Amino acid sequence: MRRVILFVCTGNICRSPMAEGLFAARARRAAESALFAVHSAGTWGMENEPASGNAVIVMARRGIDIAAHRSKMITLREMEQSDVIIVMTRGHREALSAEFPHHRAKLHLMSELSERVYDIGDPYGGTLDEYASTARQLESLIQAGYAKIKTWAGFANETLAPR
Repeated sequence: MRRVILFVCTGNICRSPMAEGLFAARARRAAESALFAVHSAGTWGMENEPASGNAVIVMARRGIDIAAHRSKMITLREMEQSDVIIVMTRGHREALSAEFPHHRAKLHLMSELSERVYDIGDPYGGTLDEYASTARQLESLIQAGYAKIKTWAGFANETLAPR
């Protein structure tokens, strides 16, 4: 059974689409793409906006294409359909916990993948270098915490590629 992983940031045009792309790429490298449906959403912002140009560039440099991404805001339906919801900041976690209290157990802070608690800064409006720094941070967390995300999703730590 596929597990739904949802990455959430503020506007769904910088951090969460980058995290979505990075996680999907990591699952492909592990031959585990079939295990996951990966999505992203925002807590506040405009619907149907493209990913930030700098986010598209830094992801393309990693061989990940997010150019077709369009922003969407989180809904009750997305909360219900997601098995794991990974947020970028404590503020996101608090807001979603308050708005959707029945889904609080699904919420995880991105930095928890490193066994620490901190916010992932928003590069919105920043330089290409700032976006690259955020992408490196997200990539490092996903690489280090991939097994933890699988555990949160209800999978064991061993490779679960379909045969």
